[in-house]
Amino acid sequence: MPRPTAIKPLDNYRLWVRFSDGVEGIVDLSDLVGKGVFALWNDHREFQKARIGPSGEIAWDDQVDLCPDAIYLKITGRRPEDIFPKLRELIQYA
Repeated sequence: MPRPTAIKPLDNYRLWVRFSDGVEGIVDLSDLVGKGVFALWNDHREFQKARIGPSGEIAWDDQVDLCPDAIYLKITGRRPEDIFPKLRELIQYA
């Protein structure tokens, strides 16, 4: 999977992300605000502290991070089986 190479927090809890394969886009994360660990974002200044973590995760602190694969899928509109064709075989037998 491509990895994030640059991110930029935007207004209204949106995040611009560029990936190692050149894909870039904006993902709306406003639906997470205030839920569970994402209560941290109730203070919008905390959302602005987004960074790329040491393992390629999109992180805000030691407790809040997002899987870059999920963000990639959301930006591209692709499904996991589009990127990992072997999953199609597993789905058939599930």
